[in-house]
Amino acid sequence: MSAVETGPGLRADCGKCFGLCCVALAFARSADFAVDKDSGEPCRNLTDGHRCGIHSRLRADGYRGCTVYDCFGAGQQVSQVTFGGRDWRGDPDGGRAMFDALPRMRQLHELLAYLTEVRDRPAAAELHPAADRELARVRALTGLGAPELAALDLDAERAAVNPLLLRASELIRAQAPGRRRAGRRGADLLGARLRGADLRGTDFRGACLIGADLRGADLRLADLIGADLRDADLRGADLTGAVFLTQSQVNAARGDAGTRVAPGLDRPAHWA
Repeated sequence: MSAVETGPGLRADCGKCFGLCCVALAFARSADFAVDKDSGEPCRNLTDGHRCGIHSRLRADGYRGCTVYDCFGAGQQVSQVTFGGRDWRGDPDGGRAMFDALPRMRQLHELLAYLTEVRDRPAAAELHPAADRELARVRALTGLGAPELAALDLDAERAAVNPLLLRASELIRAQAPGRRRAGRRGADLLGARLRGADLRGTDFRGACLIGADLRGADLRLADLIGADLRDADLRGADLTGAVFLTQSQVNAARGDAGTRVAPGLDRPAHWA
């Protein structure tokens, strides 16, 4: 078992979604987006069939941010379950309730992904019964109707799961050989020079690793939950077994053919 592997229902299926991320999310003109767009405003590239008209050239056309985003399957859950397959284009409120539901559902699906990893990690076997209970509880929340979902205290839900994730991280990282690494939780490592560093089992929870030089670094069993890996240079790095590493984080970083990632994560097309 390795990083966050999104199983059935936790991997985006755009064919079962009404292009919600292309409408619900707001973005500002920047290096990641070519134009400004308000929440609820359809992206100019969204087709009538709810597909991206420039999907194959998003980065070349200035929409790098779109290639990083991952809904963890929340898009199809909201489209097909919460709203019963109803298209936002014909909705009385113009889809506003659906757009509001997407980021909330995404948070729940992200929790499911983390809990699934805990359940699948042999090193966290003592936590498997608790993980099963939390999985069942959070799955039930994903089936709530739109009004109930809107009223849900998501901060409280994350707080309820967090102790389990912290303990799982400790158990998994304890497998790292050698001395116990100094924690880097929440550290500001913007542009840090960590080329070739032995970072096995390091706690990078919530750390800022934007633009960090991690070429050839050994990140096996490192906890990367919430770490910002935008433009981090992972060429030749080893991330196999990294803890709570998501597809979005991988997509945001730079890598190459020598970068090792978990089998459950896709190698981004923009990696050389």
